[in-house]
Amino acid sequence: MSVRDIAQVSYDVIVVGARCAGAATAMLLARAGLRVVVVDRGRAGTDTLSTHALMRGGVLQLARWGVLPDIVAAGTPPIRVTTFHYEDEVIRVPIKARDGVDALYAPRRTVLDAAMANAAGAAGAELVYGVTAGDVVRDGRGRVNGLSVHDSEGGRVTLRAGLVVGADGLRSTIAAHVNAPATAAGRHASGVLFAYWDGLPDDGNHWHYRASSSAGVIPTNGGQTCVFAAMPERRFDEVVRGGIPDGYRRIVAEAAPELAALLPEASMASSIKGFAPEPGFMRQAWGPGWALVGDAGYFRDPLTAHGITDAFRDAELLARAILAGGDQALAEYQTLRDEYARGVFDATDFVASFDWSMEALQARHRVMSDEMNREVAMLRALEPPGERPGASRADLPGAGTPASGGAGLPPASGGAGLPRTTAVAASAFASGGAE
Repeated sequence: MSVRDIAQVSYDVIVVGARCAGAATAMLLARAGLRVVVVDRGRAGTDTLSTHALMRGGVLQLARWGVLPDIVAAGTPPIRVTTFHYEDEVIRVPIKARDGVDALYAPRRTVLDAAMANAAGAAGAELVYGVTAGDVVRDGRGRVNGLSVHDSEGGRVTLRAGLVVGADGLRSTIAAHVNAPATAAGRHASGVLFAYWDGLPDDGNHWHYRASSSAGVIPTNGGQTCVFAAMPERRFDEVVRGGIPDGYRRIVAEAAPELAALLPEASMASSIKGFAPEPGFMRQAWGPGWALVGDAGYFRDPLTAHGITDAFRDAELLARAILAGGDQALAEYQTLRDEYARGVFDATDFVASFDWSMEALQARHRVMSDEMNREVAMLRALEPPGERPGASRADLPGAGTPASGGAGLPPASGGAGLPRTTAVAASAFASGGAE
């Protein structure tokens, strides 16, 4: 595709990035009647680095949005049990039917991203691939009101909109162009290697922890299993320099000897991919005429597998803020994002340090359990998407209207008025709220 495929140059919202966060945001805005264009420099349907596990909040969002049936129809296996291995202690946790969710899922990104993009297109959003975002455009007051885009053939066009949303990942072009400052920074990072395997038993998710290594088993599409090996930052370079295949198998054997014993009878169905250590961060999530969502605004270490769930939560919070209208609603979006992200962010940073005893790790998993239960309670309390009136275009941020006070957003201040469930042991972390 090219810039010639863009139908017009004036929209209500421009979204940069067509994966989980961007497609979800565009879908919700288009369902409310806004004119939305999504530009993505990649090709439609491609894979991306991801261990793609969904926590309960992520599955809940797919169900609320009507996308979960597409994930199931693609043959994504239901995950009905998660097992934690704290060295030799084993805690097996069934996934309880609750909040409209009776199983977890870990769809390949070729499945999940396509389903979300299809839902956004069906809602009326315009998706254009092979188009790269350039610099933002500003009005005389310095407010962002457009975006320059170009394609590989040298075509260029300037798009105009009341809001530009950066959903373009960890190294967001939009975040760089608007100079979005970091508001929090992680101190630790893990390195992760993963591959897909045929021939492993489907016994749900498994998370293995030992002193300086971790491994995981995540069933996914096509009868395959994602097996990952994680290690502290201090070990990653040494493991990679010694040869990735040998290092991958060595970390799996350290963290999960019983899993390593199964691998000779299975077959690796992919190359080994990896995430180099990258400390987490939280960025300013909005400014005059712009907003960030997904990894563009908030990234935490992949070891706790909450990234897609984060993206789906924040996509809805941002969409509701945009529809509420006014900069105050965007400010409330950031407040809510931070409120529901910070506990998992801090806990993940602790887990990624690998500087813990098993008792301390289990205690931190209990904290994550509580935070994710609170997140699910907030999402469950939202009225179904599309059942409330959308804002008029005059109410969009930057349209010169008074702030709306964030109508349609859940309350901040610790989720006032929402139930807060305290989990026991590691159980709710197993499913983002399994209890």
